[in-house]
Parts: sequence; structure tokens; C-alpha cells
Amino acid sequence: MSKTFLVVAETRGGSLRQVSYETISAARTAGGTDTAVAAVLLGAGASALANELAQYGADRVYTVEHADLEHYNPQAYFAALHAVVQSAQPDAIFFGHTAIGKDLAPQLAAELGTGQISDVTAIEVDGSGETLFTRPIYAGKALEKKAFTAFPWIVTVRPNNITPLAPNATRTADTEAIAYPEPTLHTIIRDVVRNTSGKIDLSEAKVVISGGRGVRSADGFKPLEELAAVLGGAVGASRGACDAGYCDYALQIGQTGKVVTPELYIAAGISGAIQHVAGMSSSRVIIAINKDPEAPIFKIADYGIVGDLFEVVPLLTEQFKQALQP
Repeated sequence: MSKTFLVVAETRGGSLRQVSYETISAARTAGGTDTAVAAVLLGAGASALANELAQYGADRVYTVEHADLEHYNPQAYFAALHAVVQSAQPDAIFFGHTAIGKDLAPQLAAELGTGQISDVTAIEVDGSGETLFTRPIYAGKALEKKAFTAFPWIVTVRPNNITPLAPNATRTADTEAIAYPEPTLHTIIRDVVRNTSGKIDLSEAKVVISGGRGVRSADGFKPLEELAAVLGGAVGASRGACDAGYCDYALQIGQTGKVVTPELYIAAGISGAIQHVAGMSSSRVIIAINKDPEAPIFKIADYGIVGDLFEVVPLLTEQFKQALQP
């Protein structure tokens, strides 16, 4: 094979994140049949997940294990990743467009003196063999296609936009352990306390139920949480709801919050300000619930329900409960 593309896999709670599989698929599409796809796993116990990456399309898996990598530490992770890149000499490095990917990718691009295309939502190879990367611009109002003019490529891939390859349980990959370079760390991570423990990650959720100022209070999110529980989804919020103190800013979706691309997005009591739309307009199906029939959210919704969310959402919850009964 003439080229090697490297995928930076991410884990959470000892398991691979969904975006890791999607990024392997993205690298496969971008490289074509003459490209080997390798993956890198960083962290204690990382090598135990190598076979899973192989089943989803990785030809080779690099691992770096050290206590410094137990939690995300920018200096430690960058040093470990740089050691892998020096060993593998890849033609392209793919990251998920996650907090970690958005932190490491530009550092690596600067270190390698190369360009980066971020927040990629689709990849295609045109008739001339050039690989084109599609990404949203102007707060999601338009899309642009970009291509690299030189190697190595640095790419971040938005979660929930690239379909992972079907796993093949018989597939295996070569593994190679890379020595941790043990850099001088200016910050040491002792522990990480998550306030979303046990909940679905918004950026990877297939269903998102979001509330705006229309929920009127913190208790107003309860009907949304009940609907999310029935659908196996996550609860989000507009900045207006966060600013009003109805929920934690960790739930904020929009230009200054998280970007989500679920299969189903239900906006309850959200007017549709452009800052919020920027974070959810790429959702596959959008349902808007609002008492104001002139609310801007209806302009981008696939289905609109004009009504009080405190009447509509419980009805939807009951209907979904009945429909989803085994």
C-alpha cells in the first residue's frame, strides 16, 4: 500500500467512543484501497481495545500506555501522539471533532508545518482522484468543499456524520507498543469529576430533546427528560435556558455550546435563534414544538407542532411508550 493514514481513537470509561469507528471509516473513504489505516490508542489498558479497532477496519494499532495518560492531559497526550507520528510517519492523521480532537489537531498541524481541515461532515473522491472534504460554514448556513495541496493531512471529523464500517469479528490487526517519551508536565491531572456521569454524551446521541426558555423553570425540563428516557436520548438546551438558570451550561447546544447531529432532534419551547440553530441544524429530522406559530425554529423544522410543550411532550412520551413496547 502506498500511503498510511493514522486515526486517533478516543475512549471513555474504558470503552471506545463511537466517533472512533466513524473516523476509521472516514480515513478508509479518503484513502481508497491503496491506503493502510492505522489507529492509535493512548492511556492505561489501551491495548485491550486493539482488537475492537481491528474489527472496525484498522490494519495496525499503535498503543502508548502510561499513568500520565489515564486522564486527558494536553501535554502528555501530545507528546505520546507525536512519538507515534514520528514512528508511523503517516500521510494523514484523522481525529474526531471532539474536545480532544479540537485541542490536539491544530497543535500537531503546527508542529508538522502542515494544513488542517476541521469539522468534516462528508468525504468524497472525485473523478480525478482528488479527495474532497465537506464542512459547514457560516453557522451551518452553507457547505464548502476543500482539498489538501500537500501531505500530511490533518482532519477532524464531526461525530454522527460518517457511517462506521460493519464490524468483522474475524478481522485482526498488527499491534505495536510505542514508548511514552515522559515529557516534563506543567500540569498533572489527579482526578476528573464528571457532572454528566451515566448520561448519554450529547455530541454522540442519536436522539436529542432540547428545551429553551419555554420550559420556564428547572422543573420544566422534567417532561423532556422523561421523553428522552423513553427514546434513549439525551437532553440539551438553548443558551436562553442556560442563561436563565434552568439548567447547567454543559447542556448548551449552539454556536457557543455543543454541536449535535442526531438522527432525531426535538426542540421544545425554543424560538430558533441563529446561535442555537448553528449547533443543531445538521440533525437528520427536526421536530419543533412552540406556542408561537411564527417562531423561526419552524423554518428549519421537518415537522412542527404549534402548542404548549407541557401538553405536547407528555402526549408524545405516552405515544412512544406504547409504540416501543416489545
